[in-house]
Amino acid sequence: MMKRKRMSKKAQNFLQSIIFFGSTILVISCLIIYLWVYTEIDETLLFVEIQTSTVRELENEIYELKNSIESLNRADAIAKRAKKDLKMVFTDPETLNVFLNLNDLSIF
Repeated sequence: MMKRKRMSKKAQNFLQSIIFFGSTILVISCLIIYLWVYTEIDETLLFVEIQTSTVRELENEIYELKNSIESLNRADAIAKRAKKDLKMVFTDPETLNVFLNLNDLSIF
């Protein structure tokens, strides 16, 4: 069998220093990446919450507008607005009298 050569103390210290600094740089890099991903996820969740609240507000506004349209479509609301805003005058209904000459029933 071949004998393994022992590393010198200087080489061992150098190797341990490289492993220590390499692992330190790797851990710091992983922490920076973790914080960056966490920040991106947090910003995305905030954006989603803002969009959700905007959707709720718009749905509420649509509901209010539909109610307003329904109230404006009523006949009494239209008549009130015509009198008030447009200054329209409504006439009294006329009564029509139709006189038939009973002597001239040759049509029937």
